[in-house]
Amino acid sequence: MLTENDLAILKEKGITPEKVQQQLDRFVTGFPYLVLESSARVGNGILLLDHIAEEVAMGRWHQYLADGGSVTKFVPASGAASRMFKALFSFVEGDTDIPKPQSDVERLLNDIHRLPFFEELDETTKRLYSKSVDQLMADGRNRDVVSAIILHDGMNYGNLPKGLLTFHRYADGSTRTPLEEQLMEGAQTATSAHGDVNLHFTVSGSHKDLFLDKIKNVLPAIENKTGVKFNISLSEQLPSTDTVAANADNTPFREGGNLVFRPGGHGALIQNLNAIDSTVVFVKNIDNVVPDSFRDATVRYKKVIAGVLIQNHDLVARYVDMLRNKQYTSADLNDMASYLRSVFCIKDDRFDSLKGEELADLLLSMLNRPMRVCGMVRNEGEPGGGPYIARNPDGSFSPQILESTQIDMDNPEYKAMVSQATHFNPVDLVCYIRDIDGKKFDLPAHVDPATGFISSKSLHGRELKALELPGLWNGAMSDWLTIFVEVPIATFNPVKTVNDLLRPVHQG
Repeated sequence: MLTENDLAILKEKGITPEKVQQQLDRFVTGFPYLVLESSARVGNGILLLDHIAEEVAMGRWHQYLADGGSVTKFVPASGAASRMFKALFSFVEGDTDIPKPQSDVERLLNDIHRLPFFEELDETTKRLYSKSVDQLMADGRNRDVVSAIILHDGMNYGNLPKGLLTFHRYADGSTRTPLEEQLMEGAQTATSAHGDVNLHFTVSGSHKDLFLDKIKNVLPAIENKTGVKFNISLSEQLPSTDTVAANADNTPFREGGNLVFRPGGHGALIQNLNAIDSTVVFVKNIDNVVPDSFRDATVRYKKVIAGVLIQNHDLVARYVDMLRNKQYTSADLNDMASYLRSVFCIKDDRFDSLKGEELADLLLSMLNRPMRVCGMVRNEGEPGGGPYIARNPDGSFSPQILESTQIDMDNPEYKAMVSQATHFNPVDLVCYIRDIDGKKFDLPAHVDPATGFISSKSLHGRELKALELPGLWNGAMSDWLTIFVEVPIATFNPVKTVNDLLRPVHQG
């Protein structure tokens, strides 16, 4: 099935023929739905802290930083912004300058002066058409205005990475991109005892130089404003994490005789996360940022979930040390099992059936893992994956962040769980990725390979099947120690469409 040319391409990418065959086999078998016990909610998988507990957690985080603890902000930023402008592309490709009533395009044009990048747009239309935005709209040339936003000869926003678009405009006339807002947030939540902040952005190769240029241009002013030093690094998704595409009959999809590969989705970034030289890592999407005046809740709850992480790692480290040195009693083992049940919501019949050394070995295997604390927001109709209690390959149950494609909606019981779910995942995580000896965990070893996705795509008009690896905060962190903490909706302000920039929270 694989030609000599195929094998040469695989070698260049760092993909084994066996891996390709496994992926093709997965197109045949599909990915199994997860077995659910329930949706997670406050009192069953989601922790709700009172004000005093939040203050204590924040104090522990401040102490961790003061003691010289290492931390990095990890920001997936490789996506192009084309989805943000889907409605605008459709309008430009249409045959009328009049937008549909109450459409996204009509709203955008009505509020065009409120767009954070309006001044840049006005300059662009003058360059392209020798007319201002207002003059073009007065002439009924709405498509020219919209084209100036998204097309290559204009601002090219439809093809740039989301992290480099102008998101916020301030009263003094200055503007900021998500990249800059992520730096500002990092300065407020992750400044080390030495006065520096580590940030890592995953970017696409085609956009890397744009990111480097932007960082070079904005960094001096932000360092001067915040009084901290930023250590910024970039990485690209590894070619070895690409996945082979398939035809409808599950045979390899080829173009020009060559195998076609696609990026493996954000789950591929577990390799990038694995390369981070830090003990604690914040993970947050590039577009979930707000201006300075709206950041108080974000800063507070970043510190809260980080403090909860360190508080629990303190106890986990003590338990692991006791187990490794065999300095425990039967009562200690019962306490550890109770801790796993109550705090990490792990349910396993072996906690009751095993005794002595066998129980100690099980507890050690469960405690000696990477740990994450994830903010969860009350469900108010926003899209996003959700928190559930799901069965693991070893038969135990634990908290997992699931996407809708992983849930069998033909199962009435599961459908009811989804409809009654109280929270969703805003992608706000803090992770502990070293063991008690300071050695980094091998994060890819903790991925559940049976939790990927198969989706339908097209290439040059031909339908294909694409395979996405287990999601970074889904199956890629399947057997991590996990705590879900309720955080307020004010911490979740993503920009999924350009009209989201018109929301009050993004108007600064």
